Amino acid sequence: MDKVKNRWLIAASAVGVHISIGSAYAWSVFTNPMANQFGWETTEISMAFSIAIFMLGFSAAFMGRFVEKNGPKKSSMLAALFFGVGVAGSGLATAVGSLFLLYLFYGVIGGIGLGIGYISPVSTLVKWFPDRRGLATGLAIMGFGFAALISGPAAAGLIEAVGISNTFYILGAVYFTVMTLAAQYLAPPPKGWAPEGFKENEQKGAIKIKADLSQLTANEAIKTRRFWMLWTMLFLNVTCGIAVISVASPMAQDIAGMTPIAAATMVGLMGLFNGGGRIGWASLSDYIGRPNVYTAFFIIQIAAFFLLPFAASVILFQILVFAILTCYGGGFASVPAYIGDLFGTKQLGAIHGYILTAWALAGVAGPILLSLIYDTTNSYNITMMIFGILFIVSLVLSLWIRVDINRLKNEQTTSKQKFAGVTSEAR
Repeated sequence: MDKVKNRWLIAASAVGVHISIGSAYAWSVFTNPMANQFGWETTEISMAFSIAIFMLGFSAAFMGRFVEKNGPKKSSMLAALFFGVGVAGSGLATAVGSLFLLYLFYGVIGGIGLGIGYISPVSTLVKWFPDRRGLATGLAIMGFGFAALISGPAAAGLIEAVGISNTFYILGAVYFTVMTLAAQYLAPPPKGWAPEGFKENEQKGAIKIKADLSQLTANEAIKTRRFWMLWTMLFLNVTCGIAVISVASPMAQDIAGMTPIAAATMVGLMGLFNGGGRIGWASLSDYIGRPNVYTAFFIIQIAAFFLLPFAASVILFQILVFAILTCYGGGFASVPAYIGDLFGTKQLGAIHGYILTAWALAGVAGPILLSLIYDTTNSYNITMMIFGILFIVSLVLSLWIRVDINRLKNEQTTSKQKFAGVTSEAR
């Protein structure tokens, strides 16, 4: 028999993929150097990032079936090719001073690599960690959240040393290499595999693993009400969270009276809470359940958004913002395990891809919604209040989805009882 791979090295490989594509969160490092060198507007430069996030969501949706059919190794290698070419091609775009090429390479091509790379390891990790779904997916997606802490300073140093174009060439080659190497170890577990002692402990009752509610294909999943409730919860969580991220510095100066330097420091720390929330909330979901975690997200954020306008204290303001960021990151990390609970692992990658269209649309909707409300009211206070109301809607959905879950559980119990009765009569 072939030696079974180490599932923790599978998780480490997944982190390698995610920490490479997560460098997209450090895009702002290029903003000022590009603006100074080419005279481009900040909004024009940030458009490349917006396109990339939009393409992430929709390429994840369209390529989900490819990932399920071809496995994590080939999918991650394809992601490495697209993302590597996208980043390196951005070097060509800046060498000739073309915004269009920048949008094409970084936004479209790089964005496709982001989408494929984001979902490629996730369904595999869920299968390797039936006992710790949340922890496993949280580890990988934590890599995406923390990546900017590494790639940001690295990119800034390279820009200073070798220029913008050469920085893109070097980073493109590095990301391609890291992702390709990480992809080589990625593989689904053998059929019928379980962690050592898992089946024995389950039979003894030492551990209790809740059965998935169903085993659905992606096409079957999107026809269910619970799919769209989960999609809407993620959409609202990301819309409000990404809006806060986009104006965190000016809002801190306006509401809490922070200095520009102090506000910039807070923005840097936000990355730690974004990444920490991913592993923390996802791990906690293994113990208290995904429905409880999502309900907790929305209760915390309702309180945070309604309190933010009155948080004149610098410490209180930062506590509230950091709490929002943990929930923002935790929403991403917990959703793959939630999908597994609701729809099974049959086509988890494809379903995850469909769910991520919520991120693509929220990435556009969040900043636009905030700008519209702020321009109309000229106040962050009213804006935060409106976001608080949106989270009340999310809280209602998080409770409503439980009705569907309980209904399905009751149907399963009734079905088992009927089957047991028929079997008994046949005997």
